[in-house]
Amino acid sequence: MKKLDLLFIMIFIGIVVLLVITPTREFIAASSSNNPYLMGFIKTSILATYGEMIASRIATKNYFSKKGLLYRFIIWGFLGMAFVLVFKIFDQGVRASMLSGLLPSFASETLLSKIFTAFSVSFFMNLIFAPTFMILHRVTDTFIDLGEGHINKIIQVKGHDVIKTIDWQNFFGFVVLKTIPLFWIPAHTITFLLPENYRILSAGFLSIALGLILTLSKIKSGKN
Repeated sequence: MKKLDLLFIMIFIGIVVLLVITPTREFIAASSSNNPYLMGFIKTSILATYGEMIASRIATKNYFSKKGLLYRFIIWGFLGMAFVLVFKIFDQGVRASMLSGLLPSFASETLLSKIFTAFSVSFFMNLIFAPTFMILHRVTDTFIDLGEGHINKIIQVKGHDVIKTIDWQNFFGFVVLKTIPLFWIPAHTITFLLPENYRILSAGFLSIALGLILTLSKIKSGKN
């Protein structure tokens, strides 16, 4: 095992420890409640970029094979801020729709009703928001790829070149039509069963999986 592999393993263990130890876990939860956008940026940018680097290591044997990591980090951060708002919109929107009778719901507050509500929130969020988000991320990622990670080249990349470069068949066939029903809806059902202050923590860990899925999908598409 290379020293860099050991370092990345230790980083992951360190993240887990921070979330397990009560003082740091409560500090992160309180900070997420008091500064939701800032913490959404920090957690998502760090964890999703970590996931992308792990995916690069798996695919190319090199953690830093992807160019423009700083720009990818920043984009993930802004997407994390969007997650904070979107979680609230769909959580409150689905619950309000249930109360008004627009969506089915259980009369009593049982474990089954909580699971059904969490599933409903996850279902509509992933059905409506996830494809748009995934397309946005793929487009921004392709801009960085075509610009070879240099800002002076990235700003010169044309939108139609980005559209032509993306393998849309692989994107929709795998990322959208497979990962959303088979992974994201079940995963976010668990997320919405958690107390609100811990949902973004859960989303942060899922960002590692998200970075892995999107990166490996794009690498697979490139090889094909």
